[in-house]
Formats: sequence, structure tokens, C-alpha cells
Amino acid sequence: MLAAVNRVRDHQWSMGHVLKEVAMQVGVIGLGAMGNGMAANLAAAGLLAGVWNRTQSKAAAFAAEHGVTHFADPAALAAAVDVVITSVSADADLLEVIESLHGALSPGTVVVDTSTVAPETAVRAAERLRSGGGELLDAPVSGGPEGACQGSLVMMVGGEAEVLERIRPLLDPISRAVYHMGPVGTGQATKAVNQIAVAGVMQGVAAGLAYARQQGLDVGQVVEVIGGGAASSWQLVQRGPNVAQEHFPPGFKLQLHRKDLEIVRAALRARGCALELIERTLADYDALIEQGYADEDISALYRLRRDELAALAQQ
Repeated sequence: MLAAVNRVRDHQWSMGHVLKEVAMQVGVIGLGAMGNGMAANLAAAGLLAGVWNRTQSKAAAFAAEHGVTHFADPAALAAAVDVVITSVSADADLLEVIESLHGALSPGTVVVDTSTVAPETAVRAAERLRSGGGELLDAPVSGGPEGACQGSLVMMVGGEAEVLERIRPLLDPISRAVYHMGPVGTGQATKAVNQIAVAGVMQGVAAGLAYARQQGLDVGQVVEVIGGGAASSWQLVQRGPNVAQEHFPPGFKLQLHRKDLEIVRAALRARGCALELIERTLADYDALIEQGYADEDISALYRLRRDELAALAQQ
């Protein structure tokens, strides 16, 4: 643990959060689209001790900008903080990080994993950490890079309720809502529900806006009009304007959503069942990846629906 105690007393910080006195320090592992925003908000709140990232130059630049430590490796970071927040891309990445932390944690150190992985992976990670005296909260998030930057993520947490309550004040700068879902793994199970719903919503948005284009409507105006009614959704409001311009910069890369849906598919297959929505979306993502769009936002589904309608109209 850090010998020095960081205290933030009823400080109103830039994102509008009010922090009570906190005597803990946080380290962040993973400075991707989500981790960077979370780390920046923790730094602004005076809670961030330092960061580590696989691409060292990115961690060094972040540390210099925010006045925190750029740790040489995950173990060094873990030895210097009370809470480690991880944000990585895949199950194997998480297990590799957890292994690197083993033996470096002080008793009672908490790892809050905000990645999206299989529930079974979260359970494995928790068991490994406990053998070294640490605790895991599987805490995937929803809200996209925008939510990470704005400190408005929704967190769905699996793990011991007492552990969550102990470190909850540290989550204030990065979230607007934190829900305890049950034991380790239930956070990830809840995130899977979220990812299924996102697939359905984005499929509907893509199909609807492709239809609007085929009908000769101003797609941007359609987004504005239906965005204020019953058809509104986060995906429509946040991604619709880009879709109207047929521009798909990554908010949520479709290859990452594909990875998440593959986790869902595996869980369903283990129980001898499937969901048509999952199968259709995975097939669509495979087609887009083959065309070179793996790093585009999931709203690139519009490309397929637009082209399908155009082809049908020519028959």
C-alpha cells in the first residue's frame, strides 16, 4: 500500500462529481478507448497513482500529461496501490495481467476488471487473485468511450458486496451508476445481456436508416425526428448522425463486439441453444471484417442493409 494517504475532501471536480474523503490510491492497467478516459478522470480527482500499458509510449505520454507515475510493469503498479483497475481487450489478456500481478499484491488489494470477458474467465481470475491475497470485482461497463471520458459509465459488478462498498468511492469519478449483481461472474453475465441488446438495437437502427435512404429521405433529419420519439435509443442518437454521413469512426469497434457476441454464442451452445439475432449479427460482422471494416464502429452494419436494399431494388 502507499504510505502516503491521498485525501480528497468534498472536492467538486470538473465532471460535476462530489468526492468524499478517500484514503486510497488507484492504478490503471490498459489505456485503450475505455481505460484512457477512466484513468484521466481518476487523475483529475487526485486518486490516480499511475498507469501501465502494453504500448509503453502511450503510458509514458499519459503519465507526463497527468502528473502520475508510469510504472515499468503491472507488478510494480500493483505493489504501489490499493486498487488496480484493468481494461483489456480479451480473456487471454486479462489472465496474463492477473498472472503478472500474482505475488505483487498486498493483502486486501482489489482488482476491478472493467473488461468484457466470459464469466468463467472472471471466476478463474478471482481464484488466482485470492490465492495471492487479492480480491477481484468483475465490473464491465456500458457507455462507450464517451461515457469513459465523461465519467458517466454504468458498472455492473460481480464479487463480494463488502469489497465493492469498501472501494465504491473510487468509482465515483468514472461512473454514474454502480450495481452489485451477485458473486464473481454475474457482472460479466449482465454485460452479455447488454451486448445482446446492443446488437438488436444497432440492427434496427441500421435497417431503419437504410430504408430512409432508399425512400429518398434526408437521413440526418430522420435521425433528429425519430430520436425524439419512441424509436429513440443511445445508438440512434450517438451514432445516427455519423451514419447519415456514411462515416463510421470507431466508438465500439465491430471486431470487439464480435468478440463479445462470440462469448454469448459459446455460452448458449454449451446449453444446446442459439439466438438468431446473435448468429445474424456475427455473420454480418464477418462479412464486414472480410471487406476490411474490422476497426469501424458497429454502426457500419448500415453498409450491409443499404447495399441489400439497393440490390433488391434493382431486381
